Amino acid sequence: MKKFTFLVVIAILSLSCKEDKKQVELIKLSGPVFGTGFNIQYSDNEGTNYINQIDSLFAVVNQSLSTYIPDSDISKVNRNEDVILDEHFERVLASSKDIYRATEGVFDPTIGNVVNAWNFGAENNKFLTDSTTIDSLMQFVGLNRIGLVARRIVKPKTSYIEFNAIAKGYGVDVIAEFLESKNVDHYLVEIGGEIRVKGKNIEKDSPWKVGLDEPRFDGEQSVFRALALKDEAMATSGTYRKFKTDENGNRYAHIINTKTGYPTKTNVLSVSVIAEDCMTADAYATAFQAMGIEKVKTFLETRPELKAYFIYENENKELNTLSLNNFPE
Repeated sequence: MKKFTFLVVIAILSLSCKEDKKQVELIKLSGPVFGTGFNIQYSDNEGTNYINQIDSLFAVVNQSLSTYIPDSDISKVNRNEDVILDEHFERVLASSKDIYRATEGVFDPTIGNVVNAWNFGAENNKFLTDSTTIDSLMQFVGLNRIGLVARRIVKPKTSYIEFNAIAKGYGVDVIAEFLESKNVDHYLVEIGGEIRVKGKNIEKDSPWKVGLDEPRFDGEQSVFRALALKDEAMATSGTYRKFKTDENGNRYAHIINTKTGYPTKTNVLSVSVIAEDCMTADAYATAFQAMGIEKVKTFLETRPELKAYFIYENENKELNTLSLNNFPE
């Protein structure tokens, strides 16, 4: 009888070990999306591969928000066609309005036509420095002029909306929310450098580790520093890959100043923002590029839920860094 009990205990321990082994295996998915790539890692007790559902969600979000798709909802809106908008458009517009108000218009998705004019947007055949043209385009910039009534956009006919500074982060959130709806407690979702995590990396039994890119103008990619995230999201806006240079060698960021209509002259090379969700982090990373370090310092004094990390050049063209609101070391 004792021998039988011993064998049963061994069998139970063996099954338990197999179950533990099964739980520590991460499902890893990757591929192209939104003009960049995605990397998703998660643990699922059943070992379920959700790639088909994830691809479907990507397609729906793209169809709603991408100005690079001619028949997307946002493209139709910009052509003043009658469109019944989906929940994705409504959520992104609502969040954009919140951040527009918080930043006093520094974050403004209606700057899209000016972005296109400077050859930074979806319509990449345009380029101008004609102040008259810019002034005429700036007349229609202002998210406060955009409304939503019965799931239809109300806007001036000449206004152009572009969610490129927030949609990628929102796409991360959509996948994260989907995984949570499937009771996934440990995941990392990354799209083009925008990241949201929950739980831990159970394969390594450690927090999720992510890297901040080193600002490099040669097009190469290397890690500047690594940090651990838990139950939060991070987005980075960099000026070192997409910029213009004037005849004096001054670099102008692809972030357009929503007050002037001109590219931002800045010594800030990248801003990383940590927030509860990736849509918020993505939008504020863009806004903080345009605001500059001193204004962001003041802004964050009353917003402890946001953390920021700047990489910038000093007067001697040396790299300096600044952490705000306890951005993790």
